[in-house]
Amino acid sequence: MAIMKSEQILAESTVSFEDAVQNAVSRFSKTVRGLASANVNNMSTTVKNGKIVTYRVNLQMTFEIEAPAPKAKKGK
Repeated sequence: MAIMKSEQILAESTVSFEDAVQNAVSRFSKTVRGLASANVNNMSTTVKNGKIVTYRVNLQMTFEIEAPAPKAKKGK
C-alpha cells in the first residue's frame, strides 16, 4: 500500500498559467521523488498599468512516501 503526502506551493510565470504549472512541476521534481499529481487550487495574476505581469498558480502537489529500508538483523 502506497502512502502519499501532499504539499501546497505557489508558482508563477510571466508567460501563462500553463507555464506556471510546468515551472512548479519541473522545480518540485528536482527535490522530491515520486511526484504523482499536481492539482491547481487557485489561479491569479498580478497586474501593472492595466496589463498582466505574472500568472500565479496555487497547487497541491502529491507524492509517494518511500518505504524505509529494512533494518539489518544483528548477529549473535
